[in-house]
Amino acid sequence: MTDQETLFEQVYQTYGSSLYRFCLLQMKNPADAEDILQEVFCKRLYQAPAFSSPDHERRWLFRVALNQCRDAWKRSSRSELPLETASDAVTPEELGLLEQVSELPEKERTVLHLHYWEGYALREIAALLGVTVPTVKMRLKRGRDALRKRWEGAK
Repeated sequence: MTDQETLFEQVYQTYGSSLYRFCLLQMKNPADAEDILQEVFCKRLYQAPAFSSPDHERRWLFRVALNQCRDAWKRSSRSELPLETASDAVTPEELGLLEQVSELPEKERTVLHLHYWEGYALREIAALLGVTVPTVKMRLKRGRDALRKRWEGAK
């Protein structure tokens, strides 16, 4: 195994599933999410800076993933497939929540995912997205409120 292959294997094992969930939530289409994930890992192998820590690498990967998703939205003409088509990548509980979160506006679903699924602190999310901490707090609040209304309406 070459050094590049070893690096790819290590990075994919460490970050692959969480980046895939993030891309799936953003793109709402398993094929598009897989394409984005592949682009992210190619950039990691061939264009990444030297990382000072695993957290630095993780932030960089999520930032690249978000940018790739946004670029794909701009050029996309594909229709959305139901998230159920990716059921082998997420648990049934996660799938239900992902479906609810995927209906939210991009800014809210991105912040919710980074905070609750990936465990980022508010300050880290703000730095990752290039916004202020109060903006992150407001997006979290709006996202939680919207989810709460959906759940209460479903009862």
